[in-house]
Amino acid sequence: MARGKIQIKKIENQTNRQVTYSKRRNGLFKKATELAVLCDASVSIIMISSSNKLHEQHSPGITPKQVYDKYQRDREVDLWAKQYQNMQKQLQDLNEINRGLQKDIRRRMGDCLEDLAIDELRCLEEEMVNAVKVIRERKTKKIDNNIDTSKKKVRNSQEIHRSLLQEFDIPKEESQYGLVDNGEYNHVLGYNDDNRILALRLQPCQPNLHAGAGSGSCVTTYTLL
Repeated sequence: MARGKIQIKKIENQTNRQVTYSKRRNGLFKKATELAVLCDASVSIIMISSSNKLHEQHSPGITPKQVYDKYQRDREVDLWAKQYQNMQKQLQDLNEINRGLQKDIRRRMGDCLEDLAIDELRCLEEEMVNAVKVIRERKTKKIDNNIDTSKKKVRNSQEIHRSLLQEFDIPKEESQYGLVDNGEYNHVLGYNDDNRILALRLQPCQPNLHAGAGSGSCVTTYTLL
């Protein structure tokens, strides 16, 4: 059965369009390869799909630049002349802008003022005064922010210091850690070599057979911190 003719028009369905493009692209590349091998021809194909994807195939031993150069020589045209002229024009404009900016910078540093009129000098002076005002305001704001931050750090440090003092403070009303009315010390606070707080309690010792009845008191140590 003979194949029906396909009407040549844009395929509206996007999926079908992509499938058809992929199949025909592969077929075209295959035919191009066969043509290059059979006829010893230089074939260069560049394709851009509707999704802006680039596909290309070139004969072995040839580059796209070589194809473009041969085309320009045979057709006596310059494909890049217009683009080169546009690039040169853009370069000249950028150089002119750069020279103007450099001159403005030198004028703000006090140079290249000889060719300025009185009005231009007044405008330049006003611009510099306004610039100094903005810089001074910014500097003042920066200093104020630094001062506020430093004050917050100081307040936080004072809070931490006050909290530590409250934690290590020993209330005076606790007699077991202070002086007693009879002038005798039953409890003593001290530090050991590890800077830990120790509580020392004095208590009578057990009678010793080899010692007298009033042989003294023993010391009991309690680690607090």
